[in-house]
Amino acid sequence: MSEAEALNDTPPAVADEKPLLQISNIEVIYDRVILVLRGVSLTIPKGGIVALLGANGAGKSTTLKAISGLLRSERGEVTKGSIEYEGKSILQNNATELVSRGLIQVMEGRHCFEHLTVDENLLTGAYTRRDGNAAVNRDLELVYSYFPRLKERRSVLAGYISGGEQQMTAIGRALMARPSLILLDEPSMGLAPQLVEEIFGIVTRLNEDEGVTFLLAEQNTNMALQYARYGYVLESGRVVLDGDAKSLRENEDVKEFYLGLSSGTRKSYRDVKHYRRRKRWL
Repeated sequence: MSEAEALNDTPPAVADEKPLLQISNIEVIYDRVILVLRGVSLTIPKGGIVALLGANGAGKSTTLKAISGLLRSERGEVTKGSIEYEGKSILQNNATELVSRGLIQVMEGRHCFEHLTVDENLLTGAYTRRDGNAAVNRDLELVYSYFPRLKERRSVLAGYISGGEQQMTAIGRALMARPSLILLDEPSMGLAPQLVEEIFGIVTRLNEDEGVTFLLAEQNTNMALQYARYGYVLESGRVVLDGDAKSLRENEDVKEFYLGLSSGTRKSYRDVKHYRRRKRWL
C-alpha cells in the first residue's frame, strides 16, 4: 500500500485529532414541523476534501446550510446536536460572521450577480476583508491564475457567460474571502463532463496549493469519489454509510445505488437485508 493510500484509509477523526469542522447528531426542522435531518454527524479534517453524497432530497443542501448559517433564511433551525468550527460552536453565528471567519458556502445553481461583470462579482467576495486594496488585488490575480478563462471574460456581465464560467466565478468569489473551509453545493449540476473535470481539478489544486478545505455535496458520486478522500452517504436525512473514498468506490451497495454498476432491482439501503445501518443518531 502506498503512503497516499494509507493516508486515505485513515478516518478523519484519526488523521487529525482536532478537526476543522465537527458536526454531532444534528436534527434540522423546517417551519417547526418538517423534520429533514436526523442525527447527522460529520467530521471534516483541516486540509481535507470530504464528499457528502446522496440522491436529490437526501438532505445534502440542508446540511450545508445548517453549517453556513443560511438555514434561518429558509425558516429552518437546528433543534438538536452541535456544530463546531475551529473548536467553537457556531450555532449562534450568522452567515456574515462565518464568512469573516473563513467558512463560506458556494450555493447550488451558482447564483452570480448577473448585472455585474465577472470582475465585480469576484470583488464582492472580499466585502468582509479589512486588509486593504493591495491585498485584495493580489488575491484577484491569484483567482485569475486558477481560472484563466475568467480573466478573458472579466469585463463581461455574468449573465452572459456560460454555466461553467458562472460556476468558476462563484468559486472564485468564495476564494476572495480567504476561506479556510468552502462548502460546495452540487458543483457538477448542469455542466458538461469536461467542465466538471476541470472544476474538480481546480478544487484539488486549491486544496493542495492553498490549503483550502472542501466539503462537497454532490449527486455525481463517481466524480466526487475520484477527488474526495473521505465520504458520507445521506439517505432520507440520515448518514447511512461513511468511509474513505476507495472503500466507498468498492462497496457493492454504493456501486449499485449510486454508480449504476449493477442490474439489481433494489431501490433503497433499507431493502438490503445484510446491510446494518450505523445508528449514529442514537
